Amino acid sequence: MSSSPERRDVSRSHVLRGGAAAAAFAALVAFGDPAAAAPPPGRGRGRRHGQGPHLPKLPAPPRPPKLKPGGGGAVAGLAGSRALLAAAAVPAPVSGTGLTTATTTLVLYDTSGDWGWLGELYAQQVANLVSHFGSWTALPAASYTAGTMSRYSAVVYVGSTYDEPLPAALLADVITTTKPFIWIYDNIWRLTAADPQFATRTGWTWKQFDVSSVASVTYKGQPLTRYAANQGGIMDVVVYDPAKATVLATAQRADGTTFPWAVRSGNFTYIGEVPFAYVDHGDRYLAFSDVLFDALAPATATRRRALVRIEDVGPDAEPTELRAVADYLSAQKVPFSVAVYPRYRDPLGAQTSGVAEDYTLAQRPAVVSALKYMQTKGGTIIMHGYTHQYGNVANPYDGVSANDFEFFTAHVDSANSVIYDGPVPGDSTSWAAGRLTSSSSAFTAAGLAAPTIFEFPHYAGSAVDYRAVAAKFATRYERGLYFGGLFGGTANYSRLNGQYFPYPVRDLYGSKVLPECVGNVEPEPFNNHPARLPADLVATARANLVVRDGFASFFYHPYLGTAYLADTVTGIKNLGYSFVSATSL
Repeated sequence: MSSSPERRDVSRSHVLRGGAAAAAFAALVAFGDPAAAAPPPGRGRGRRHGQGPHLPKLPAPPRPPKLKPGGGGAVAGLAGSRALLAAAAVPAPVSGTGLTTATTTLVLYDTSGDWGWLGELYAQQVANLVSHFGSWTALPAASYTAGTMSRYSAVVYVGSTYDEPLPAALLADVITTTKPFIWIYDNIWRLTAADPQFATRTGWTWKQFDVSSVASVTYKGQPLTRYAANQGGIMDVVVYDPAKATVLATAQRADGTTFPWAVRSGNFTYIGEVPFAYVDHGDRYLAFSDVLFDALAPATATRRRALVRIEDVGPDAEPTELRAVADYLSAQKVPFSVAVYPRYRDPLGAQTSGVAEDYTLAQRPAVVSALKYMQTKGGTIIMHGYTHQYGNVANPYDGVSANDFEFFTAHVDSANSVIYDGPVPGDSTSWAAGRLTSSSSAFTAAGLAAPTIFEFPHYAGSAVDYRAVAAKFATRYERGLYFGGLFGGTANYSRLNGQYFPYPVRDLYGSKVLPECVGNVEPEPFNNHPARLPADLVATARANLVVRDGFASFFYHPYLGTAYLADTVTGIKNLGYSFVSATSL
C-alpha cells in the first residue's frame, strides 16, 4: 500500500432541487455527508480516503412580504379548513414511535402556498428530535380539530407559511391549554389577534420581523452560529413584564446590538425563526434541541457523553495505522467504533493505472488481524456498507471504495459541487437487503462477527434503503437524510435534507440513531470549505454543552495519525465529556 495516501475528502455544496426550489436555492451550502469529488492538486495516489460530512441543508422560508404583519388575517373555521384540505392535497396525520413511551408530542406544520412543502421538511426535523423523548404525531395545522392537543404531552407548531389560515379551533386551544406549547416563527399575529389579552396575560408580544444580518444566537451564555445571509428574518418581540416572560436566547446583529430570539411565558414558548434552516456545526439549532427538554423532560439531569468513530476502514486499510489508533485510544481509556466496509473495489482502475481491483477482508489477513486487535482495545466494528461505492461507474467521482456513494447516486457539477440525484438504478428493498447480506457474509468469511450497527456510506440512501436497514439493524450511527413526501408515504427525492442529532433518536425510518454531531478533522481547506482542525471540533463540542443531556460525537480517519486525534480527545475531555461506547447506548 502507498505510504502517502491521497485524501478524497470533499466538502460539497448540495442543491435542494425541484421546480422553483432549484432557481431560488441553487446556491445552498451543504452539510452532513462524506461525498467524494475531484481530489485537490498535488496529492499522491493512495487508497485511503477521508471525507467530511456535508449533507444538504434546508433553506429558510422566503423573506416575509411585510416586516410588520397586519392584523390577524384569515382564520379558518371548520368548513374553511375542509376547503383548504381539499384544495391542497394535505397529507394525512402520520405517527412515529420514540425511544421511550414517556411522552407524546403533536407536531403541527403549515402546508399552503408555493413554499408549503417546506412545512413538512421542518416538521420531519421536529419529529426526529422529539422521538428522543417519546412518540409523536405530525398533523397539518389546517387539519386540526378542537380538543386534539389534549391527547398529547406537548405541542410544537412550525409556522413556515406567512399568513397560513389557521383553524379557529387551534387558536382557541392554544389560548386555553396548560400543555407545553412551542410556537415557531410565522403567524404569531393570528394568535394575538384571537387573544386580545395576550400581552397582558403573557407579559410579551411580537414586534416585527428583523431581517438584519445575524451570525450568532446566545443561549445559556454560549454563542451559537447562524448563517448570516439567512433572509427569512427573525420575529423581534418586546417583553412588557419580566415577571411573566423570560428571554431564553438573544440574536446579535452585525453592529453588536441584540434582540430576543426565544421567549417563554408559563407553558408557552415562542421561537422567532425556523431553527432548521442552514444548520451548521454549533448552530442555534442546538438551542431548540435543548428547549425540548423543558417541554418534554424538564427533570433531566445534566450529562456530558462523547463518542468517537474511526472512519472508512476497508480491506485497503493500513494495519499499522489501525493499531496505532487503537493503542492511543485504549491508553486513554476511550472506547471507540470502527466503520468498516468489507469489500474494496476499483472497477475502473482509477488508483492503479486502469487495472481493476476487487478484494475482500478475507483476502487481507493483516487488516483482519488489525481489526481484531482494535476489538481487544475497546473497538466496536460497525458496518459501513458493503463496497462503499456503486457498480462500475463514477458515483460521483471514480468508482473507488470510500470515494463514492453506494446507496444513492450523485454527480459533480460544473462548479465542482456534488449534487444528489436520487436512488441508484435497480434500487429496491431486495437489492438493499442483498447488499446487507453480502456485507455480513464478507465479515463472517474473514472470521469477524457480522456487525449489529450500520452506517450508510456518505450518510445517504433512498427511503427504501433506510427501511431495509431498519428491518435488519436496530441501530444506525450517523446523520440522516430525509425527503419530502415521507409523511405522505412517497418520497420526493428532489426535496431532501440532512439532519444531525445532539442525542439519540428514533427517526422517521424507525431506526434508533446514535449521534454524530461534531464532524471530523480536515487539515486542509478544500472545495470552498475551510480546514477543520481539532480546535474547531472542540469548539463545536463546547457549543453542544448547551444541550443538557447532549453528546460530543466525532469521527476520525486513521491515515491522519494520532496527533490530531489526541488533541481532539483531550480537548473534548477537558470540557467535561466522558467517552462511552456505541454499544452502551
